[in-house]
Amino acid sequence: MTPLSFKQITARLHTIEFPEIDVVIGIGSGGVPAATMLAYHLKSELLVMTLNYRDEQNNPRYEEPKVLEKANWNLAGQRILLVDDVSVSGKTMNAALKQLKGLNVQTCAMKGKADFVLFPEIKDCVKWPWKP
Repeated sequence: MTPLSFKQITARLHTIEFPEIDVVIGIGSGGVPAATMLAYHLKSELLVMTLNYRDEQNNPRYEEPKVLEKANWNLAGQRILLVDDVSVSGKTMNAALKQLKGLNVQTCAMKGKADFVLFPEIKDCVKWPWKP
């Protein structure tokens, strides 16, 4: 397991050239702390989309990610950054993207696969500073 500190994550945020973003959407629950940091860094609004796929031990809870609350925001014309902590299989990110179909959305993950990945070099599990 690779431990990461807030200082390391913040330092990495400063090395990535993000486009102008109006709204950061965090995928709850794991992506909310990461999205909060990104929204603050980018001086953007923050919204939370609630999906669930894995349990606390990182095992799939369902066959596919479940949308627990439908996104009903009016985000037409907004530049959106969709954020999750980890996106390896892409199932949760893709389920969230379906909710935002037709909008200007880019993706970001702390680790895994996305348009922007803060720690692409990390392949094993991460001990996030916001997890006990």
